[in-house]
Amino acid sequence: MSGKPSCILRFRISLTEIDPEIWRSIDVPENYSFWDLHVAIQDAMGWLDYHLHSFIPEKRSGLFKKPIGIPDGPLDNENVPGWEIPILNYFSRPGVVIGYEYDFGDGWHHKVELLSISKKEKQTSYPRCVEGERACPPEDCGGVPGYYHLLEALGNPGHEEHEEMNAWLKGHAKNYFPYHPEVFDPASVKFWNPKKRFKMAFEGK
Repeated sequence: MSGKPSCILRFRISLTEIDPEIWRSIDVPENYSFWDLHVAIQDAMGWLDYHLHSFIPEKRSGLFKKPIGIPDGPLDNENVPGWEIPILNYFSRPGVVIGYEYDFGDGWHHKVELLSISKKEKQTSYPRCVEGERACPPEDCGGVPGYYHLLEALGNPGHEEHEEMNAWLKGHAKNYFPYHPEVFDPASVKFWNPKKRFKMAFEGK
């Protein structure tokens, strides 16, 4: 879509299989591609974009028979490049849902639901994080089982891995220490320019 966007899409992103729920509500411009949405989700959730990702259409039909993400080379016919697909091609009305998986090793599964389509507010920068609850799991903590194990160890000073887990958090690339799983502030979210992220990922710039 060319020109400046006039409408904004509001999404709710939630991690599945985790209770209490970890979720975010974000507003993105209507001219976003699935790559752009991927970058916004990473930034809003708190992931570091270290691993592969894939959007999984809820109902595979028409143009959306295959996962949307990063093809494994030019001969990969199983994945559609996210930067080639506008989100409006899929998210045509509120209530439409798509799955989003990040880090195929740890297997973080998200539900991405379109909540609304509205007019862009004047003097407002997009994307933006509107709401959310609870901190993102630390990158590479081992998926849902590893996350729960981490919380158990951190919550019990007498746990045999308490000190080890805190040392791991301190030495992490993001330095998660001290980790407060219940804390999230929407105002703290900083969004990357998806074009710059693309150049960094694929052009080494």
